[in-house]
Amino acid sequence: MTATNPYEGLEKVFHEPNRLAIMSALCASTGGMPFVELKSVCGLTDGNLSRHLKVLDEAGAVKVKKEFVKSKPRTTVNVTAKGVNRFNEYLGALSVVLDQAKKALPKQAKAISIPGAKAVKA
Repeated sequence: MTATNPYEGLEKVFHEPNRLAIMSALCASTGGMPFVELKSVCGLTDGNLSRHLKVLDEAGAVKVKKEFVKSKPRTTVNVTAKGVNRFNEYLGALSVVLDQAKKALPKQAKAISIPGAKAVKA
């Protein structure tokens, strides 16, 4: 991310809403998450989660471990150190971009409340 253009830090690999949810869930977990749990937390189907994990794995952001436990398949997903660093940089850039957008809104728009969200004063 550059100080003059925070948009450059909005990595497309994380900017997709489902991948943002996946990375957020994985960063909040300790020791990774089972595929089934990650699927449930993110509200995705098996196919959608697999597709997004493939993109994140190819980017080096996650590691997918497949093994058999008592003759049953188990898939566990962990965020990598590289993934944590890149995601943290992405979140910093996103924060700057969102802050700039909020400051640019007219006063009337700033007063609108979003259900379920904390009130934020600009």
